[in-house]
Amino acid sequence: MSEAKQYKYIGTRSIRPDGFDKVTGRANYGADMSLPGMIWGKILRSPHAHAKIKSIDTTKAEALAGVLAIASYNDFPSVADEVVATGEGSSNLLDLANNILAKDKVLYHGHAILAIGARTAAIAEQALGLVEIEYEVLKPVLDVNDAMAADAPVLHDNMFTQGLAETPTKASNIAARQEFKMGDVEAGFAEADLIVERDFYTPTVHQGYIEPHACTARYDADGQSMLWCSTQGHFDVRASTAKLLSLNLNRLKVIASEIGGGFGGKTTVYLEPVALILSKKSGRPVKMIMDRDEVFKASGPGSATRNWVKIGAKKDGTITAMQALLHYEAGAFKGSPVMMGCMTAFTPYAVPNMYVEGYDVVVNKPKVAAYRAPGAPQAEYAAEMVVNEIADKLGIDPIDLRLQNAAKEGTQTIYGPKLKAVGLVECLEAAKNSPQYQEALKENQGRGVAAGFWFNVGGQSSVTLNMNPDGTGTIVEGSPDIGGSRASMQLMAAEELGMPAENLKPIIGDTENVAFSAGTGGSRTTFATGMAVIEAAQDVVRQLKERSAAVWNLTADQIEYAEGETFSGDNRMTVAEICAGAERTGGQITGRGNINARGAGPSFAVHLCDVEVDKDTGKVDVLRYTAVQDAGKAIHPSYVEGQLQGGAVQGIGWALNEEYVYSADGHMENAGFLDYRIPLASDLPMIDAIIVEVPNPFHPFGVRGVGESGIIPPLAATAYAVSQAIGLPITDLPCSPPNVLKVIQDNA
Repeated sequence: MSEAKQYKYIGTRSIRPDGFDKVTGRANYGADMSLPGMIWGKILRSPHAHAKIKSIDTTKAEALAGVLAIASYNDFPSVADEVVATGEGSSNLLDLANNILAKDKVLYHGHAILAIGARTAAIAEQALGLVEIEYEVLKPVLDVNDAMAADAPVLHDNMFTQGLAETPTKASNIAARQEFKMGDVEAGFAEADLIVERDFYTPTVHQGYIEPHACTARYDADGQSMLWCSTQGHFDVRASTAKLLSLNLNRLKVIASEIGGGFGGKTTVYLEPVALILSKKSGRPVKMIMDRDEVFKASGPGSATRNWVKIGAKKDGTITAMQALLHYEAGAFKGSPVMMGCMTAFTPYAVPNMYVEGYDVVVNKPKVAAYRAPGAPQAEYAAEMVVNEIADKLGIDPIDLRLQNAAKEGTQTIYGPKLKAVGLVECLEAAKNSPQYQEALKENQGRGVAAGFWFNVGGQSSVTLNMNPDGTGTIVEGSPDIGGSRASMQLMAAEELGMPAENLKPIIGDTENVAFSAGTGGSRTTFATGMAVIEAAQDVVRQLKERSAAVWNLTADQIEYAEGETFSGDNRMTVAEICAGAERTGGQITGRGNINARGAGPSFAVHLCDVEVDKDTGKVDVLRYTAVQDAGKAIHPSYVEGQLQGGAVQGIGWALNEEYVYSADGHMENAGFLDYRIPLASDLPMIDAIIVEVPNPFHPFGVRGVGESGIIPPLAATAYAVSQAIGLPITDLPCSPPNVLKVIQDNA
């Protein structure tokens, strides 16, 4: 692979294959399935953040005309205490079941208790109001600090902290402790001329996808089942649901609808097993759709954190030591992304002495789910804020400080491997040379710089490439398309086959029509599923050569292939001619790619943010924003730019306005987009996206995933810009008008 290699199809801005259906409204999303005889399912949710369920009486609800089924935790078969893969992470099966339908205790406001299936949604809603539940209300814990206190109410009597030298005998809300270390931080700090340490807070935030969770389930009398749902991974839905309901995988078919956003939040199950229980009990197909407030109250947000970072540096800017103490809220059940926070916090830096300690802590909030580079934005926010402060105190340009200490090929990471070829230096140089960085600021304006790192993953992907008699083809893949991956698959297959991209139609197969594929997450799809597409296309080329060899009475190794044709000497045949005659040479051609992809190239990003602050109100306006990221090779530059811009927007929202607001008794008070404030187009400038291409040596076309690194730098880039504009340190997010004004007034 060469950086200078020219491609015919890769790197072009082709029309999105699914674009027509989406702009015309023909695309079918999670709530669009309708089956004959279908009924509606609704969930009864807890009005309390923490309470024991003393009794449940469903007699009146069952008697209501039109009610056909009721589902509760007792309808799960014997659920084992085992860990199962759920999207970008894993979950304890007991916890997963208990989160879907509470067993004997509710652990957050909105926790699902039971579900009712009825002929209409209105009847189901009415029946929920007839259920009588007696609670013993308990005191909730809503902050990680309170949850870790010695006298805190304990959520789980059987949870003992893992990762300590000795497992404690007393239950607590601390699920696990972990540490990563490299070198000697104490010795590193002893070498430093300047040491900065600060505490930081990031709030609970939601992914903000527009489409709520929705599914339709059908349980047939012969035991075959079908689920249609909005998901980032229909094979994961199948695995989790089958485990929960004791089904063989071949008895459950899952179809991924089009998806109206996920960002990691649709990598686990909430409604799907419940809908299938209701369908089995009622003998009818069941549709379930979350309301918007249910999405906020009862689906997985991103972790709130309280983190401490300490960094030491010499006067010349050499960073000598980096240390962090990270506390992540897991929500009601263990499993926050604190490990990823520990692994990513300091990875943009080649520093010999590092130590990171992390704690996974349960609180009375919904169980967290993945959110775009899960765990990394919170940890790297704290680290980047301190790096910026060190640059400021030393009088060194913040990009120059990063260039001096930047991770590069050969850098030892705190989490294990040495980095291969990476593009952080190139991203920093592109940011420094950008028009934004050359522009002078005015009064009450500030500029922030931040770097971000994400590993990217590979994993299992399966693709079938079916050739048609006219020489066109259909790419059947198992990875739901969220950010334009159909187009990327089409372009990679076109490049490999040397034929126009429009001759290859990409579709997402259900769990019966393509072999197992991991979900769309971890920035894996274009990398891993793309490799499976390449393998399938190479399989097709191999067969095209064999068919041509058979016609010309030659051996396959005597046949060449290029630009959609086979040839040997004066003999030439197009793909269309070979496929048209395939009946005579062995039948139609199908290429297959079934891989477990390794070598996902890490991705670095560098962002610049300019803001202006009204010091009388605390209002922050983003004036200009530039996102720079190493894509390895941009298969479809428009969609890469879209990923960079989308990540920046979500990170800006996280930095400026987004937060879950809870009352003292644990009630969520802003469960809707009117009060949970995500950025609007009118809140933002045009975001400049600069694509850096340092090829990943482990991918045939040099691809790196780009979906996640872009959300990491905005928190610090934006918050430090606010800090510069007001001349005061910012530690707690969001930088909303009341919070910024308080910082100004407290330091007046």
